[in-house]
Amino acid sequence: MATLLLIVIYVCFIGLGVPDSLFGPAWPVMSGEFDLPVSVAGLLTPYFCIFTVISSLFSDKLINRFGTGKVTAVSTMLTAIGLFGYSLAPSIWWLLLSAIPLGLGGGAVDAGLNNYVALHYKASHISYLHCFYGVGVTVSPVFMSLALGQIGDWHMGYRYAAIFQLCVAVIAILAIPLWGKVAKAGTYSPAEADTAEPEVTPRSLSLREQARDAGIRWIWLIFAVAVALEVLVGNWGSTFLVKVKGMEPAYAAAMTALYYFGLAAGRFVSGLLSRKLTPWQIIALSLAVWPLSVVFFVLPIPPAVSGIGLLFAGLGMGPLYPNFVYLTPRNFGRDVSQSIMGSQSASAYLGLIAVPPLFGLLVNNFGVGLYPPFLAVVYVIQLAAVLLFIHHLKKRGTYYVK
Repeated sequence: MATLLLIVIYVCFIGLGVPDSLFGPAWPVMSGEFDLPVSVAGLLTPYFCIFTVISSLFSDKLINRFGTGKVTAVSTMLTAIGLFGYSLAPSIWWLLLSAIPLGLGGGAVDAGLNNYVALHYKASHISYLHCFYGVGVTVSPVFMSLALGQIGDWHMGYRYAAIFQLCVAVIAILAIPLWGKVAKAGTYSPAEADTAEPEVTPRSLSLREQARDAGIRWIWLIFAVAVALEVLVGNWGSTFLVKVKGMEPAYAAAMTALYYFGLAAGRFVSGLLSRKLTPWQIIALSLAVWPLSVVFFVLPIPPAVSGIGLLFAGLGMGPLYPNFVYLTPRNFGRDVSQSIMGSQSASAYLGLIAVPPLFGLLVNNFGVGLYPPFLAVVYVIQLAAVLLFIHHLKKRGTYYVK
């Protein structure tokens, strides 16, 4: 039964990824239809994230009251409604309205499922979980490509994605009784469960209570920087290769796909390595691989070779998010992990809101050549935060080494 529930969770995480990569491919056509400058996308992205942040912060209270299964089902249905709203949008105002259920649904699913898998399954499963998110962000551009290529209508791309998401929501609704059966069984298969630890009574921590804990403040910074790096590489890697390295746009786009492949591959390999290495060892390995990307960007080598830096960036960053998610209940306690998981997710989206626009402003003033040194500075901030976080955990005796 626990295996069947895990499959349902994987499917729901595919659904979590579906909305996240639709807007980019659609915006060039969408902006023309709404008679808006292409640059408006930089303002819309933070707006879309606001509701995800709100949902993440309240996820612990909702899940502690209604359970992960019900919150997942309702939240997935909300994202389907939001996608249908996008598909009907006659103006930008309708788009802004539809972003509300889309964002509110996404944040709760992210925080809830991450915490559930981190509590009840092995480290490998949290890495595989994020691989399935990669499936979702890969599938949705295909929907948009089909819609734009066949009928030239971005609305249908969102319609295809909404239908897909509705199917995921139906699966989540039908699976609601399964969560209760697994909980009632009281145990997980040794092949799937991390430990035989008994269930604990969850309790909520307010943001003020969390902010008093130096360890939580460090993990907020780690999550914010990790997601900011992911977005920076994905959004600007192709532009850097074209403008600075002189690569043809078509090849640069292929290199960007190589980056997303690296993210998914890094998470898959992390799942395999978790059988032999601890989460902290995998994190250390990832942090050692990541700087190779900047080396490839700055060396005077052919553009095609330089583009391999995007692959190393993906391989290095891929394992970080899922392994830090897995460590959350071990770093801070199983009883409060849902509260902290929600604030971690919120901090990740805040990093997405703040850092990429900052880099955009710098590019306007100094050019895209600033890309490698900016990535290097952000990486150093992340490395320092991780080392200080480890130091803090060792001082309070919660450094998880199994």
